[in-house]
Amino acid sequence: MNRIHPTADNIHMALSPSIPSLSKTTVYNTVKLFVEKRIAIVVNIEDNEVRYDADISLHGHFKCKGCGGVFDFRVGKNLEIDGLDQFRIDEYHLYLKGYCKICKPS
Repeated sequence: MNRIHPTADNIHMALSPSIPSLSKTTVYNTVKLFVEKRIAIVVNIEDNEVRYDADISLHGHFKCKGCGGVFDFRVGKNLEIDGLDQFRIDEYHLYLKGYCKICKPS
């Protein structure tokens, strides 16, 4: 599974050498369909960047301020949330930002 959390443009650039007739519109429509069918999720850590993830399991994302990499981390199934006892949660997004182990300032 690809763990780079690509944007639609990343996907287009990766596929276009082997599929020259592939349009960006087709890529955007396909990832939109994947999200609708719940075989991919949207990762929207930054306002100006939408990434996609084929791992739909319960997990969070960490974005490095140094290299820009996006990393998965596991979240326990018993995530405690106070104050929403009478609410139904249909989706969640857990994003953290900082520096990865390679970029972390000393």
